[in-house]
Amino acid sequence: MKSKSVKRFIASGMFKGSLALGALLSLAVFPEGRTSGKPDKSFESTGNEYNFEELNSEKVTTEWNDSYLFSSRENASEELERLKKKSQDINETFRPKFEMLSGTTLLEYLEAEKAYSKSLDVLYTYAYTQLSKNVNDSFLISLLGSAQDLLTEYKKAQAFATVKLTSLGKEEWNRLFSEEPKIEVYRAYLEANYMRFAEHRPVNESQAAYIAELENQRMKLETEALSEITNKVTKAGEITLENGEKFSINSQSYSTLLSTDPSRENRKKCYDKRFYHLIDESDSMASLYSRKARLDDLVARELNYTDFYDYSLYNLYLTHDQIENMNTVFKQRKDIFENYNEFRRKKLGLDVLKPYDLMLQLTDQPGKKYAYIEALREILKSYSRMNPNFKEIFLKMITGSFIDVYPDPEHGKQPGGYCTDICALKEPSLIFMNYDGLIRDQKTLTHELGHAINFYLMGNSVDYLYCSGTIYEMEIPSTFNEELLVDYVVENSDRNTAVAVLSQQIDDYQNFFTRQPLITEFEYKAHRLCAKNETVSGDELNAIWTDLSKEYRSRSVEYYPEDSAEWTYINHIYLTSNYYTFNYAVSKAITLALFKQYREDLEAFNKNYVAYLSAGSTMPPEEKLKEYFGIKIDRQLFEDAMNVVESRIQELYKLGINWQRTNNS
Repeated sequence: MKSKSVKRFIASGMFKGSLALGALLSLAVFPEGRTSGKPDKSFESTGNEYNFEELNSEKVTTEWNDSYLFSSRENASEELERLKKKSQDINETFRPKFEMLSGTTLLEYLEAEKAYSKSLDVLYTYAYTQLSKNVNDSFLISLLGSAQDLLTEYKKAQAFATVKLTSLGKEEWNRLFSEEPKIEVYRAYLEANYMRFAEHRPVNESQAAYIAELENQRMKLETEALSEITNKVTKAGEITLENGEKFSINSQSYSTLLSTDPSRENRKKCYDKRFYHLIDESDSMASLYSRKARLDDLVARELNYTDFYDYSLYNLYLTHDQIENMNTVFKQRKDIFENYNEFRRKKLGLDVLKPYDLMLQLTDQPGKKYAYIEALREILKSYSRMNPNFKEIFLKMITGSFIDVYPDPEHGKQPGGYCTDICALKEPSLIFMNYDGLIRDQKTLTHELGHAINFYLMGNSVDYLYCSGTIYEMEIPSTFNEELLVDYVVENSDRNTAVAVLSQQIDDYQNFFTRQPLITEFEYKAHRLCAKNETVSGDELNAIWTDLSKEYRSRSVEYYPEDSAEWTYINHIYLTSNYYTFNYAVSKAITLALFKQYREDLEAFNKNYVAYLSAGSTMPPEEKLKEYFGIKIDRQLFEDAMNVVESRIQELYKLGINWQRTNNS
C-alpha cells in the first residue's frame, strides 16, 4: 500500500523508493493503440451525482502490458547504457559553467536534469515492477541493481551542482531569478530541493559522492530484504487442516485462511506455525536490519541531522511535537476500540479474543470471496458523487492493462500492493496487486486507485518536477478512496454485508491509529539499539516490538506471552524511506477531516479536492492543506479523527442490532 518513484533522489539525494510524480504542458499523448487523454463523455451529470454506464467485464484487463515502457529486455539494457553516457555528458557540459553560475545556465541545467530524470524514472519503474512479479529473475535483479548503481553514479557526477545550489545565499538566488525570468516557474522546486537544505547538505563533492555510495548500499539492502521476505520469512511451511488437507503457508495463504476459515482450530494452527517461524527467522533479519539501520543514521549524520528520524521529519515538513501529539492521542484514546473488540467477540460467540480471531471476516459466510469484476463495480459506484475525472481515470486503469491483479507467490511474486506513477510519460499508473477476493482486497484495490487518480491528475496539471509530495500527502487520496467505498457499501448493501465492511473498516482504523505508529516507534528504538551495539539479535528486536505493542494494543485480546517477531515481514521498515508508516496515521486523520467536508458541501469539496490532488509539490504540504481545506496538523486533528472512529463504532452497533432483529423475526 505504497507508491513508488525516483525523481526526489535525483533532485536532492532524498531517494525514498516510494513516492510519486507529472507535468503542466498538455494532455497525455499515448502510444499507438491506447486511449487518448481526452475526457470520457459517457457520463451524465444529475445535480451533484453522475450516472455511470454498467461496467463491461469483457474490456477489463488483469495483467500488466508495460511494453510502452520498453518493448524488450534488450531495449531496456540499451537505455541503461545510453543513460550512463548521458550522465557524464551533463557533467562535462555544466561543471565548467557552474563556476560562474548564471540564471541562463541554471535554466538549461534544470531542463537537462528533468529530461534525464524522466528517462531514469522509466527505466527504474520497468526494473522494479517487473522484479515485483518474480523476485528471483536474475536478469531483473541485475537490471534493478544496475539502475540503482546508475542513480548513484548520476548523483556523484552531478555533485558539483548539488554542492553549489545548496550553498547559495538569498542575494545570489535573487540575482539568478532576475537574470533569467523563466526560472521563476521552478522557484518552489528550487526552494523544496536546494534552498531549504543549506544546513543539511554535503559540503563538497567528495562528501556528496560518499553519501551517494551509502545510498546505494541502502537501496541494495532494500532489494535484499524484499527478496528474503518473499522467499523465506513469509513461507512458514505446512500444517494439516481439520479435514486432513495439507496447507502451505505463505504471505497470501496466511491472510486468506485467517480471514475466511470458520474453523478456529485451523486458524490457530496457521497462526502458530507462522508466529514461531517468524521467531526462527528473526536473527537473520535482525542482522540485515541492523546493517541498514546503521547506514540510515550514518547518512543522516553526514547531512547534519541527529539521526534518520530527524532527517525524515525535516523532509516531510513535520515536527517532533506534531508526531508526539499524534502518538499521545492514539495511546490515550485506544480504549475506544474496546467496544469494537467486544462486538467482534460477541459476533464470533467467543469467551475471549485471540490473535487468530482478529482477521476473520464478520459475515455469515466468512469464506465468501468477491470476484474482481464485482469489486470494480462497487468501486465505480462509490465515485458517483465525485468529479467525473475519477471515473475517467478509473476506466483507463482497469481496461488498459495497467493493473497486475492476482497473486502468484509460488513463482516469486512479491506480497503486498503498490502503485507506481508513469508521470514521466504522462501515462496512467501501474498498480501491483495480490487480489484474492476478500473485503480487505477490495479496500487495497481502491486504495491503490486513489494513488493512481492523484498521479494522473498531477501528471497532466503541473510540470514533471512538481509531480511529487511528502509520503503522508501521497497517502491522502488512497485513504480517502477507502472512505468512499465503505460509505457506499454501508448505505447500499444488505445489513450483513454492511456489518462486515464497516467492521473491517474499523479494523483498519485500529491498524492506522495504533499499529502504524507502533511500527515507526519500533524503527526508532531499533535504530538506537543498532547504533549502540555492533551486533543485534532477533530476541532483542522481538522484545522491543512486544514492549511497544503493549502500549498500543487492546486489553481485550489475549496475546501470546512470548515476544513476537512480527516486525520481520513488514516491508516498510526495510525501505530506504524509513519511518514510512506513521504517515498512514497522519493521512487517515486528514482524510477523515476531508470526508466531513465532502459530506457537508459536495460541490465546494470536489472543486478543492481536484485542485489539491493536481497541485503536486507546487507549494509546501501544510500550506497546501490550509489553502484548499483550512486544515492544520495539530492535536485537535487527531482528537477529531478518534471522534469519527467512535461514531463509526456506534454506527456498527446499530447495524448489528438491526441485523439481529431482522434474523430473529
